[in-house]
Amino acid sequence: MNKKLTRILKIGIPLLLGIFLIWYSLGSSTPQERENLWQSILEANTAWIFVSFFLGALSHLSRAHRWKYMLEPMGYQSSLSNRFMAVMAAYLANFGIPRSGEVLRAVTLSTYEDVPFEKGFGTIISERVADLLILMLIVGIALLFQTDDLLGYLQSQNINPLYTFFIFLGLVGITVLGINIVRRSSWLPFKKLKTLAKGLLEGMKSILKMKQKWAFILHTVFIWCMYLLMFFVIKLSIPETAGTPLGTIMAAFVIGSFAVSATNGGIGVYPLAVAGILMFFGVEKHGAEAFGWISWATQTAVVLLFGGLSFIFLPLLNNRK
Repeated sequence: MNKKLTRILKIGIPLLLGIFLIWYSLGSSTPQERENLWQSILEANTAWIFVSFFLGALSHLSRAHRWKYMLEPMGYQSSLSNRFMAVMAAYLANFGIPRSGEVLRAVTLSTYEDVPFEKGFGTIISERVADLLILMLIVGIALLFQTDDLLGYLQSQNINPLYTFFIFLGLVGITVLGINIVRRSSWLPFKKLKTLAKGLLEGMKSILKMKQKWAFILHTVFIWCMYLLMFFVIKLSIPETAGTPLGTIMAAFVIGSFAVSATNGGIGVYPLAVAGILMFFGVEKHGAEAFGWISWATQTAVVLLFGGLSFIFLPLLNNRK
């Protein structure tokens, strides 16, 4: 299989899956259910949607600020504007090719701030580990709120969040093993990879060398609090979900967090997964689906706006580079 076809499949299959799920969801609904869904979306309180949008923007700004704490131990200084635009451009890139954003983010900082790609990418890997730990903490809290019901739902959908954690640990272990093999080998192609591996390790170790560890931890907590609040306030915009308990909202947040990576930007999968868990806990179908779609649309709007502007302004504001 040639590279062009592989690239097309990587982009096309998740996108087609998302479109199919949208078509299936709408096609399996009755005309009255579709009418109720559309009515719930139209009648949503836009003030709370704008609050959600603002909270989402704050989380991304905090992520960009947090990044400097990992770059400074390696001796690299960078502007907040470039880090923020790199983050937002990366999120937007994920809508085209899932998981391509991390690479683009490191490339952007390498281009405009002279941070070597392998070191920048290493810091991104480390911060993803920190984010995963926070997500696992939220999963644990959600389980405390809705242990029996949430586990029952996950089992009915053949979903086990711990698999994601163990798979990630396995990938980290394989990566470390591969790096050790490359480091000890005298084979010429592996020798050329040693510089890349060394830079990656230096970037990943930067999280242990930070002078402002508490600032990094506080920003990490703040980022995820904003994610959760961004999701939570959407419930206030829809009458059918306004009285939904916090435990149910956290359960829906957890499911959405795992579903978002299934397709390009979570299209199709995210709204249906969130709606599914809300309906499981007793929320009316049209209200649950409206919540899922409004939540996804708000998050997507943040990325489309700031990601699009980032692609425009990155070269304009750094024209000398």
